[in-house]
Parts: sequence; structure tokens; C-alpha cells
Amino acid sequence: MDLTFIRHGHAEHLLHYPHQLNQLHPGLTELGKRQATELREQIKILPKDIVLVSPTKRKIETALLLTSSDKLTVCPLVGPRMFPQNPEFPVLRCDQIYSKDDLNAQYTGLGIVDFGLDCWVDGINRIEEHQFEVYAGQLIQWCRNYGARTFIISHDGTITSYRAFLGEQGLTRSDFLGEAGHYALTDL
Repeated sequence: MDLTFIRHGHAEHLLHYPHQLNQLHPGLTELGKRQATELREQIKILPKDIVLVSPTKRKIETALLLTSSDKLTVCPLVGPRMFPQNPEFPVLRCDQIYSKDDLNAQYTGLGIVDFGLDCWVDGINRIEEHQFEVYAGQLIQWCRNYGARTFIISHDGTITSYRAFLGEQGLTRSDFLGEAGHYALTDL
């Protein structure tokens, strides 16, 4: 299995950082849209590839600039996740995920996969590390079962958490991909 993580493009909540971090469902800025469009030239998503997307507006918008909506599968297990975990850090409104009903009302053609888990309210942002590892294991196994290339469009913290789960050591916030960055792992 080949796995490519993609971080969303520049988004509205970053325009006047950190003063807009409590904006609900920020979308991409014009810069973010250009970043995603440029990334499309570097990353070719094929019809048989799996594209998993965080249930947040800026990630879905990034994904839609990379491929068509009928290729996208929204999954709360790739939603926002704080990295490193710190119970003293506040939960930000910009990281609130869409509910299934909101997704169905606002977007057409999206698939949804959640493994029957109850993670649509709070997502994976603040769950305990052990629980995250259980969920991450389920998601990675699901991807392996398909055997295709998998693209995960998500957040820096989530991507870094999955990279640590997959065995990378010593990761810090300095390892974040940044706007419209991507990181590939092969032969997992």
C-alpha cells in the first residue's frame, strides 16, 4: 500500500492569525485555492485510488480541487487532531467537523466511512493516544484491504499523528507539512 498525506491549502482562519482560530468552518482563501490547483499538477489521482478527506470545509475544498467529488470519501478518523496532545490547549472552533447530515446537505457525491464508530461529534482531536492508535489501526487496515494508492487530505496535527503511529520517531511541530504540502509513504 502506498499512502500520501496532503495538508489543506491556506484557509480563512489563518488570514489574521491567531485572531480567527475560532471561526466555524473556514474555507480556503484564494491563495489556498491556487496552492491546491498547483498541487494537482504534482499529484495525479487515478480512478482506482482511494481519497480520504477530513469532514471539514477547507479539506473538502482542497480535495475537490484535486479530484471529483465522486472520488472522495469523508472519514472522521482523518479529522483534526491536536499534535502533540496537551489537555491544557483549547479546542478551536475552526477544527469542528461537519456532521453526516451537514455533509449530505452541502455536498453531493461524497462517500462516508466511519466504521460504525461514535466519533462524529468530537472527532479524534482530543481522544486519548491509546484510543487514537486503535482507530488509526482500523483505518490503515481498511486502506490495506483495498490495496490501492491512498491519499489522506487532512490537518498537520492529524498527519503527524498518523506518521508517528506508522513508526516515525521524534516528530515535532517542525515536521508539519505546511499549506498544501504532501508526504508519501510507500510499501506499507
